[in-house]
Formats: sequence, structure tokens, C-alpha cells
Amino acid sequence: MSEEDKTENQATENNEAKNPVMALQKVYLKDASFEAPNAPQIFQEQGQPQIQMNLNQKVTTIAENTYDVVLTVTVTCTVNDKTAYLVEVQQAGIFSLVNFPEQILHQTLGAYAPNVLFPFARQCVADLVMHGGFQPLLLQPVNFDQLYAEQMQRAQENAGSETTQ
Repeated sequence: MSEEDKTENQATENNEAKNPVMALQKVYLKDASFEAPNAPQIFQEQGQPQIQMNLNQKVTTIAENTYDVVLTVTVTCTVNDKTAYLVEVQQAGIFSLVNFPEQILHQTLGAYAPNVLFPFARQCVADLVMHGGFQPLLLQPVNFDQLYAEQMQRAQENAGSETTQ
């Protein structure tokens, strides 16, 4: 092997060592709850169900370059101002992210990770609602990229208003 080949191989290895690498190590259900506080009377109610969904996310560093992301989906269904059911699912994943610049790391954990976890959470919510005796519920897709961008914009606006006070 010539000296030139060795130098070229080292350059290739160095480039590969610096490229961002992501791996989803595990997806797991951290917590799930279902409540039907007005059952069985709520099954007799006539009216259009009103569905409200709230999303929350928490990122915890569990080791160097390894993060636990927990997506919490809370769904409340009311009929005639009575709670039919309340579902809360905490879907989690362990992500390994190596060689990510800080801003890209933040965006990946804030937008990409919830995109990966949401289908699992949606399925769990659907199963819990159906097993609770209610009509199947299919949550619509969520644009986590847009939610992340809006969150970052609000954070910038809040930082800007704090400096002007």
C-alpha cells in the first residue's frame, strides 16, 4: 500500500468519524392512562363529541450523545360539556446522536424525534379509546417541524421583549 493510499484512507476515516450519525436505540411506552369518569351514563348522551389534543415533549440526556425523548399526548373527549374520556400516553424513545452541531441537535430532538414517536403514541391512544368502549379515534398527523419553528420564534420574541424592558 502506497503512502498516498494510506493518507487517502485516513482522510476518509476522519470524514466518516465527523459525519453526524443518528440511531434509534429503543422505542417504549413510558406511561399510559385512560379514564371514563362519566361511564356508563356517557354512552347514553346524544351530541357531537368534542376532541381536544395537547402535546408535550421532554428531552433528557442519559449518557454522552444519548437522549431520552418523551412525547406526551393528552386527548380529552367531551359530549355536552361532560367528559367522555381522558387519555394520556407518554411514548418514549432513546436516540443516539453523534457529531451533530448544537442547533441541528436541538432541532432533531425537538422535531424529528417526536415525528418518529407520534405514530406509536397515536396507535396506543386509538387502542385505549376503543378498549374503553368508544368509537375508534384516529389522530391526524402533526407537523412537528412547524411546531418547533413556532416554538423557536416565540422564544426569540420573548428574549427580545425581555431585553427591551
